Amino acid sequence: MKRRFLALLAVAALVAAACGDDGGGGDGGEEALDIVLIQGVAGDEFYITMDCGAQAAAEELGVNYSVQGPNEFDPTEQIPIVEAVVAQGPDAILIAPTERTALIAPLQAAQDAGITVVLVDTIVDDENIGVSRIATDNVEGGRVAGEALVELIGGEGSVFVNTTQPGVSTVEERQEGFESVIEGESGIEYLGAEFNNDDATRAAQITSAVLARNPDLAGIFATNLFSAEGAATALRDAGAQEQVQIVGFDASPGQVDQLEEGLVQALVAQNPREIGFQGVQTAVASIRGEDFEEQITTPLTAVTQDNLDDPEVQDTLYLGEC
Repeated sequence: MKRRFLALLAVAALVAAACGDDGGGGDGGEEALDIVLIQGVAGDEFYITMDCGAQAAAEELGVNYSVQGPNEFDPTEQIPIVEAVVAQGPDAILIAPTERTALIAPLQAAQDAGITVVLVDTIVDDENIGVSRIATDNVEGGRVAGEALVELIGGEGSVFVNTTQPGVSTVEERQEGFESVIEGESGIEYLGAEFNNDDATRAAQITSAVLARNPDLAGIFATNLFSAEGAATALRDAGAQEQVQIVGFDASPGQVDQLEEGLVQALVAQNPREIGFQGVQTAVASIRGEDFEEQITTPLTAVTQDNLDDPEVQDTLYLGEC
């Protein structure tokens, strides 16, 4: 579904004038739009790759662009960044909210100030927040991961989910998709989910503890980059990499190394570069009163040792820097 936000064009013009932005010029000598990406966490290759895509779109469209992110995937760290960015009065904010409810009020304040908000990757539980939501189909990604893990373990054994924290839309949806597959497998015992607070060290500790309690552990679904990296490290340290199969979400350089080493058997790669690129495109279209999509679903790619060298697969792998 498409709609026009013509009223925001006038609001954005007023905001730009109030800010006195003298950065780059647009057509007809107009001041360039200011767009800020607020990542879920700084230093995560998923968000680094998203930043690269956003930078490319900003350069193509001639807009001013900057990026910020908290040091932890934590709403208490992200909210002050949002508030500071809102105080600066940019034309648009792209944001990956770190919690489904805690970011609603700060983002509503941004919209009340006339700032266009685009949600990228994660969402909040208020459909009035954001002119568009751009993300992976995470439920489908979880199903892909579940089907891959069932095949890897031959439909037998115990499995668990190594995940980040409650209240994060993306990983909750991945877990939902995964569980929809596992629940139909009579030969698999599902041990539930363990939360690692988006920390690879904690993910490794959890994996070690679950393995100690369940020496017959057969498989792990790791719902994001740090979950997968930590789980694989724990199996290597325990010498259990031949026994336990891992399907991880994301495709960071470290995860790809672990896939090549055989510590991880499959990765479900998103396309954060496309999310960032389309996020900037959508924000600019909204401000200019042009047509845009309110919901954009970006593709998934299942990555294994067998297809890792394919050019199409290589294009989906995450970057450590732009």
